[in-house]
Amino acid sequence: MGAESLLGRDLREVIESRKLPLRLKLISATDKEEAAAGILSELGGEPVFISSLKAGELDGVDFVFLAGPRGSAAETLKHIAGDAKPPMLLDLTGALEEQPAARLRAPAAEDPGTAQAAPIVVIAHPAAIVLAMFLRQLRQAGVIRRVVTQIFEPVSERGQRGIDELQKQTVALLSLQKLKQDVFDAQVSFNLLPRYGEEAMKSLEDVETDVDRHLATLLSKTPEIPLPSVNVAHAPVFHGYTMSLWVEFENRPAMEVLSAGLKTADIEVRTGDEEPPSNVGAAGQSGITVGSIHEDRNDGRAVWFWIVADNLRVTAENAAEVVREALG
Repeated sequence: MGAESLLGRDLREVIESRKLPLRLKLISATDKEEAAAGILSELGGEPVFISSLKAGELDGVDFVFLAGPRGSAAETLKHIAGDAKPPMLLDLTGALEEQPAARLRAPAAEDPGTAQAAPIVVIAHPAAIVLAMFLRQLRQAGVIRRVVTQIFEPVSERGQRGIDELQKQTVALLSLQKLKQDVFDAQVSFNLLPRYGEEAMKSLEDVETDVDRHLATLLSKTPEIPLPSVNVAHAPVFHGYTMSLWVEFENRPAMEVLSAGLKTADIEVRTGDEEPPSNVGAAGQSGITVGSIHEDRNDGRAVWFWIVADNLRVTAENAAEVVREALG
């Protein structure tokens, strides 16, 4: 569902690259009434027609990825209501988080084999996944006392509409025209913001709440890791989360120990003369990248870290991993 969305496109790429044994059925979840019959999109460089959800469309389906507008998740629930063998729903948008049968998942930030099967799986917020992955690995280098993180959110978290609004605002500013503010209710182009306007699709305060809640769940089995103090701000960029983390240890490890201990298949560490990580460089890349690791000059126990990750790819890869686990 929502195969035409930014998340849907990334998910299709991940499923193809991981060669999961799935036969995909692409369904549109557009909000536009004029596209109720379906839309024309692209797949593998070729045009493809994506139909809308109709009666019987999900018959015989094993998994449904929900990657479209939040309202399409409710429509999907209606379509499978009463099915003798309903498909597993994998919600990449958080729309079904309050459903009693829903379970929050992020395989990249979980211990293997600890997850329980559920009819509805909600993929955790990508920023929470990134932080949980990082902190779970960092704890092996030393005892962590406190964590403070500043998260910079990209406009792609609001889908194609967010991308379009940033682009149109940039053009309008350069040509001295009126700004379009339907998504963020604020000037997001060339601007850092602690909050959006009152009519924004989603407030940054709500994003902070989501990250806090999901982090608490993902780190619930590792009580030795303190919950970070989280602040989310808007960054005028299209894709990718960037995060500045301040971590205070019981006894600060040597920088070489930190760098070596952080490296895993999912965490790239850049040190020395290597190019520092950026959200642009993270686009389309798996895992997370850590760099600019340096001691806090005013606190002998603290270290600064700079982390970047592709928000869409993080979400898509964790959803694909849930299905891989279910397939055995």
